Amino acid sequence: MEIYIDGDACPVKEEVYRDAQVAGLKVTLVTSLSHHSGKALPENVNVVYVDEGADSADYRIVALIKPGDMLITQDYGLASLVLPKGVRVMHHLGYEYTQENIGQMLESRYMGAQLRKSGQRTKGPKKYSGEDREKFQKNFNRIVSELSKNN
Repeated sequence: MEIYIDGDACPVKEEVYRDAQVAGLKVTLVTSLSHHSGKALPENVNVVYVDEGADSADYRIVALIKPGDMLITQDYGLASLVLPKGVRVMHHLGYEYTQENIGQMLESRYMGAQLRKSGQRTKGPKKYSGEDREKFQKNFNRIVSELSKNN
């Protein structure tokens, strides 16, 4: 089992690195070249850089990820592409994407885009809170535990 992070805008990378290292799991961060950093990362973390451009990281993740892996992303479209592969997918707010909820999420995203296209304003996301981070960590560790038992 490997954990993948859709990395350009992920606020929980450090938590994933730490908790995955404790669990003895490998993490692959997929991010664009513009986010290149010389920062030292734990031994269990591999970084895959992709070109700038719409969906470059998504395409790479879809190509790399395997059944039984886990993905952290806020991208509903990417989640919908990897769920059929038998991947567990989490949002950084702590909820899990599933075959049961992804259709509604994609429809909601589409409706929001239609509203914005017609000139209406929609609210952006709330500021990421400590409560959000705690919820993520709790659910992340639960899923990692479940996946570890299955492997």
